[in-house]
Amino acid sequence: MSANTPRPGAFCWFELATSDQAAAKRFYESLFGWSSADTPMGPAETYTTFKLGGRDAAAAHTLHPGQKQAGVPPNWMVYVLVENADASAARAGELGGTVLVPPFDVMTMGRMSVLQDPTGAYVSIWQAKDHVGIGAWGEIGAVSWADLQTRDQARAGEFYSGLFGWKMVEGKSMAPAKPGSYFHIMNGSEMIGGIPPAEHTNPNAPPHWVMYVEIADCAATTKQAASLGGRPHVDCMDIGKEGTISVIADPQGAVFAIHQTRRQ
Repeated sequence: MSANTPRPGAFCWFELATSDQAAAKRFYESLFGWSSADTPMGPAETYTTFKLGGRDAAAAHTLHPGQKQAGVPPNWMVYVLVENADASAARAGELGGTVLVPPFDVMTMGRMSVLQDPTGAYVSIWQAKDHVGIGAWGEIGAVSWADLQTRDQARAGEFYSGLFGWKMVEGKSMAPAKPGSYFHIMNGSEMIGGIPPAEHTNPNAPPHWVMYVEIADCAATTKQAASLGGRPHVDCMDIGKEGTISVIADPQGAVFAIHQTRRQ
């Protein structure tokens, strides 16, 4: 995926809904070297866009009152780029998903919808107009991957393949993924994420997507996150030839992951 032009089926935006937007800004700016720009959303709300080297990397907003009342915890939402939000939302329903928020326009930026896949994970779709999405991907300080944590890997793989045209492969061999193996997600010619088998997921957590931010030093970044008030759930786990990861909850409880590519 080109850094500036995500193609349909790509992860195109990462959005934090948090209970303390100011504190979250300080945490992520310190941890990843992001800067931030705030845009008014109403009389008392702002939308924060995180930037890496002047390019959009992610965003944040305060949990809406309705979300708080429903007990929605702080979380990171992943967005997938589609050509037509209305058609994709309708297709999601046909495939067994649920349209939680029907497609609507976000000013002149684009059109979006919030979906729940058949296994329970939330995902948003984005039809670009004036704003395609992220301008940084795969480099140090930018998101480089996303994993779906679910206890029904096969059902999830079938749903997302039908919705976005993704292919589930074994890895570099590009052979079709076998049930129970790690599903590597191919969007066209690019590998963008994965669906681990059920035994590699947290049985106490509901199905959810986890974004990975690329970093230079997993141990140092994990330690820094803890010093800033974060809580490591998985501390520097080796994932073979692919590198090292940590899974971290930020000070408000939103979960994300970091990835360090293995040095040759």
